[in-house]
Amino acid sequence: MSQEVGPEVQGVPVTARNWQDPPVNRWSYWHVSEILPTYRVSRGDGPPRDLPAAPCAGGPGLLAVPVTRADLSASTVGEVLDDTFTDAYLVLQDGELVTEWYGPLGAPDRPHALMSVSKSVVGCVAAVLIDRGQLDPDREITAYLPELAASGYAGALVRHVLDMRSGVRFLEEYANPESDIRRLDEWTGWQPSGGEGEPRGLYRFLATLQAEAPHGERFLYRSAESDVLGWVCERAAGRPMAELISELIWAPMGAEHDAILLHDGLGTAVHDGGLGATARDLGRFGQMLLDGGLVPDRAGGTRRVVPPQWLRRAWAVDSDTRAAFAASPAEWAFPGGWYRNQFWFRPGDHGDVLLGLGIHGQMLHVSRRTSTVCVKFSTWPQAQNPAYLEDTLRAFDTVGGFLAGRDPGRRRLAGVVSGLSRSGDTSPPAPPTVV
Repeated sequence: MSQEVGPEVQGVPVTARNWQDPPVNRWSYWHVSEILPTYRVSRGDGPPRDLPAAPCAGGPGLLAVPVTRADLSASTVGEVLDDTFTDAYLVLQDGELVTEWYGPLGAPDRPHALMSVSKSVVGCVAAVLIDRGQLDPDREITAYLPELAASGYAGALVRHVLDMRSGVRFLEEYANPESDIRRLDEWTGWQPSGGEGEPRGLYRFLATLQAEAPHGERFLYRSAESDVLGWVCERAAGRPMAELISELIWAPMGAEHDAILLHDGLGTAVHDGGLGATARDLGRFGQMLLDGGLVPDRAGGTRRVVPPQWLRRAWAVDSDTRAAFAASPAEWAFPGGWYRNQFWFRPGDHGDVLLGLGIHGQMLHVSRRTSTVCVKFSTWPQAQNPAYLEDTLRAFDTVGGFLAGRDPGRRRLAGVVSGLSRSGDTSPPAPPTVV
């Protein structure tokens, strides 16, 4: 892959080695395809989905809405966005564009790195393939990928990687240069090692991973699970991921612009965090999810993109899913939450919220109770920042409540099928990796 130096940002040349580091990430996240190898994800040739302006659009009112931050200090939505290195944001309600904003490097037609929000799109590709009978979630992964027979994924089911519940060891610590997520970067060539030759490749890296726990017992967020899922989808469908996203999700949902998808320099798509898209198109994706997998057609009806029953099952937490989450490090960040089908779910001030999250502050926030979709692109100086994450979640919860005319009230932590409380029955775990 190309290692040519890009423009300088504050005197620092942008390269494939430092593209995620501050201060250059503020430029590179808007210009990924100029730094790293990418595929085009076509929007197709159909008309884009309309995003009509909401009657309340254009005013500054949302930015002045008061928010209580994670440290209990008084703030406003605008101050939270200002303080969390926001590159762009937009808000939809009932499919109408309420507000959007772009920093000086961005624009409505410019794709931005989505990072791990990409996982949610790949999860929807899997949903369509399952619905069509091309992929069996209860089949062993090695039935599709015999290349992983000697790895820790032997014996794991497709469902296990969909929900990140395999027993494979994979340490997702972004600040630790020896962690597995950083080794994955080296094997894809994103963080080139000092050696000569081409990158060793993402799929060959996955074959080196080994198991440390029984499959299906625990939930633990790991990007390798999404890469295995993407590989399984490609093998089951006989198509590359860029084509699958285009034909199953991007074009049918009415995207306005092509997306991009990073690959490892050898042609393997980076399923766990390789997508780049415009804020409006990510908003369209969120609106499709909010509408149960359906989008309006030109005849006044609807057409299905993602199976509604698949989304309903994801929203409807059961005791096993909840208990696994409660015992995981992620419970610290999202008490009462769960993870399913490559989405996060979190109890908010106005009901449960579906989330897509990516490092350095990428967010898709979908609230059924307030009929809102919020998108935020960011370039945090750190890969993870719990305070920035919590403040942004609070701001978007507040925006939804403001638009829907709701008072926050007490956050709902309902019981689930088995009677297990959403608050769990375990002691608070250590701070999490949640992107």
